[in-house]
Amino acid sequence: MQVRKDLAKYNFIGTEIAAVTYDDLINYVNWWLKNKETRSHHIAVINAYCATLAYTNERLAEIYSKADLVGPDGMPFVYWLRMVSGRACDQFDASSIVLRLAEESAQTHYRFYLYGGDKEVVIKMKRKLENLFPHIKIVGFKSPPFRPLTSDEDKKVCEEINALKPDIICVGLGTPKQDYWIDDHITKIYGAVFIPCGAVFDFFGGRIKRAPDIISKLGIEWLYRLFGKDFKRLWYRYTVMNIIFLWFFALQLLGLKVNKSQTLIRPE
Repeated sequence: MQVRKDLAKYNFIGTEIAAVTYDDLINYVNWWLKNKETRSHHIAVINAYCATLAYTNERLAEIYSKADLVGPDGMPFVYWLRMVSGRACDQFDASSIVLRLAEESAQTHYRFYLYGGDKEVVIKMKRKLENLFPHIKIVGFKSPPFRPLTSDEDKKVCEEINALKPDIICVGLGTPKQDYWIDDHITKIYGAVFIPCGAVFDFFGGRIKRAPDIISKLGIEWLYRLFGKDFKRLWYRYTVMNIIFLWFFALQLLGLKVNKSQTLIRPE
């Protein structure tokens, strides 16, 4: 196993995203999981919405800067990273990450935990993954209430998860709530890899359909989702927020406004 630490990165309006492949992903995950007694690790997946939120949200920008691996969720980012870096780069959407790790678990025996979604959705997601991958080990799941947990409730959740010793924790609370949750728990839960899953719970839970592969490869999956059943919730994200991102990115390319990225390293 060789972990490539010299990943090429590009600053997208303040958030650095790496040109990373799925081979890199597997190598990093296996490397992190060699020691189950250390803090957990965080894989961040960044699209235009995430980058735009982080542009004005200092805490979110810091979380992305401290993430252990930051990959591009969106084909426009992938194409740009391939062009400017001259290196291979894969699309790091959370659905594909979960599927790749589930497939890999036939050899690695990863233990999965699902945190998020309503109870019916998370149960359906568990069943879907078990049907797709009969070898998969999903050691637990939890559908948290929409309200914040009390300190005692949160402590109990951490104790339950630590007792189960999962390797991969899929967090489906939506952006940026799931990012905050990961940041709050990365040192409370040991030896796992956190993946912010957002709509993945809805995809695998059967609430919404994932876009066909050809649409994803064309980089217009956002358009497919926009005109789905979540139009009221997503229209602002995929219209206004995308326009804001393109405006600031254009200013960056012209050298008129460059938001410098942070270089923060989370202690092991």
